[in-house]
Amino acid sequence: MKVSIGGPLKLAFRPWVEGLENVPAEGPAILASNHLSFSDSFFLPAVLDRKVTFIAKAEYFTTPGVKGRLTAAFFKGVGQLPVDRSGARGAGEAAIKSGIEVLERGELFGIYPEGTRSPDGRLYRGKPGGLARVALATGAPVIPVAMIDTEKIQPPGKVVPKLMRPGIRIGKPLDFSRYQGMEHDRFVLRAITDEVMYEIMKLSGQEYVDIYATAAKRQIAEAAKAEKQAQKEAQKDAQKDAGKGPAGS
Repeated sequence: MKVSIGGPLKLAFRPWVEGLENVPAEGPAILASNHLSFSDSFFLPAVLDRKVTFIAKAEYFTTPGVKGRLTAAFFKGVGQLPVDRSGARGAGEAAIKSGIEVLERGELFGIYPEGTRSPDGRLYRGKPGGLARVALATGAPVIPVAMIDTEKIQPPGKVVPKLMRPGIRIGKPLDFSRYQGMEHDRFVLRAITDEVMYEIMKLSGQEYVDIYATAAKRQIAEAAKAEKQAQKEAQKDAQKDAGKGPAGS
């Protein structure tokens, strides 16, 4: 996949990279990245010599038919692991278990602390638990990563990408061994997550919003729904006014 996808991807988009020396040549490490586009999971592995394993929703691996089988083969090829997200708690535990297994094999594990793509290009609050618990369970260093301009290449809903150069900034590894044995302390999990998000913010230059991206998406969807309803009401009022005709007719 690095040859068939990574090579053409680098040739076509020519991504620029800073801090590549911060990724160890061997041994386990966690790559914690902001999440702007579906293509983030392809650009980051494309610029690294080592394999990076991310988690992906199980639907990518279970869709029936020829298209479903091809999709499943593709995601397996690029190192994605299926996680059933039907139950929030179950999905979180499955993601943590998958991450630990990857790191225990001495490999690189990629994770998006925001939990979902940013709806507007800003950086949102990291979800505590997954990243921090995996880091504490394995002792693996956490390497902050900033994806830059990938949302402009392939915004949500767009199939055909725009040819332009994205950027990737890789920060210095963060060591959380001082918190070893405190993986059940929610304040520690929050502190680790916030420290990683702060480093990502410095690397990306994004505006930080102290709410979860999932909540922001709900707010945006509700605002769009309210605006659409207001437009319908305004259209109805305009039609009523037009039907009345001139006053006194």
